Amino acid sequence: MRAIEQARYGGPDVLNEVEREVPVAGSDEVVVRVRAAAVDAGTVHLLEGRPVFIRWFFPIRRPRVPGGDVAGIVHEVGAGVDGVAVGDEVFGVAAAPDGALAEFCRVKAAQVAPKPEELSFVEAAAMPISGATALHAVRDAAGVSSGDRVLVLGAGGGVGHFAVQIAKAAGAVVVAACSAGKAEIAREAGADEVVDYRLEDPLRRGAFDVIIDTGGHRPVREMRAALTPSGALVIVGSEPEHAPLGGLSRPIGAALRNPFVLQRLVMLTSSESAQDLHDLVDLVGAGQLRPIVHREFALSDAADALAALGRGDGAAKTVVRVG
Repeated sequence: MRAIEQARYGGPDVLNEVEREVPVAGSDEVVVRVRAAAVDAGTVHLLEGRPVFIRWFFPIRRPRVPGGDVAGIVHEVGAGVDGVAVGDEVFGVAAAPDGALAEFCRVKAAQVAPKPEELSFVEAAAMPISGATALHAVRDAAGVSSGDRVLVLGAGGGVGHFAVQIAKAAGAVVVAACSAGKAEIAREAGADEVVDYRLEDPLRRGAFDVIIDTGGHRPVREMRAALTPSGALVIVGSEPEHAPLGGLSRPIGAALRNPFVLQRLVMLTSSESAQDLHDLVDLVGAGQLRPIVHREFALSDAADALAALGRGDGAAKTVVRVG
């Protein structure tokens, strides 16, 4: 099979298209014939080895395949797997250490679900990691409910545009902050108000019951000032340049402060389960959630896809079409 291989940490130039053996399903795994695979900032981080301690604790001892999100057709079912059959159309998260940027990949049965009929393979591949992260941020960490006023920072990004839709599905009034170039994505996601953060400080539109920060750099104290006294701040990610902890210092600081304040300050840590994927499927079926794919690439151009994300050119979701 064709696969994109990474033998060392670095930029997109370290990737090579190679021929590999088709993987074999282990216990509680399935092998999926990949039709589409999404890439995101997390894929870039693992490619480059950011933050730097990733390189120390997780050295690359053998070439591996990048990519997490996948959609495709079940090729083989391993021992102990129930409810999944060869030929099923599914989506989920590829099993480490080898990922989804290949013609076949392994997926744990606990991280796979039937592909929604309403979505193409490309759309379905865009949903697992970013969609589940947004679900955990909006529903579980923030507890958004009807009538809440919610600010989503980074609303034109992968997690952000899902967070807008999930908050709207919960009945919230959503203010979306993003650059002008991503404003249409935020509007398509259903935001009630869209703010170009380069022209206006979105925090001035508070007070907010919830702030979902999907990649900003705002100091926690500034965001807390824009919350109601019992509001919730959920920090999903951050992309500061050359930060030794890769943006972790801000959410860690918020989490350490949380026990001593009335507001909820949450450093989000998220993983994807089959139940999360089924919950996303339910939202899709109800017409409340739809992945927005901004750009598509061929498998042979996967390095270009990751280079674009590394330059900050990504918006909504970027998907590599495989089959």
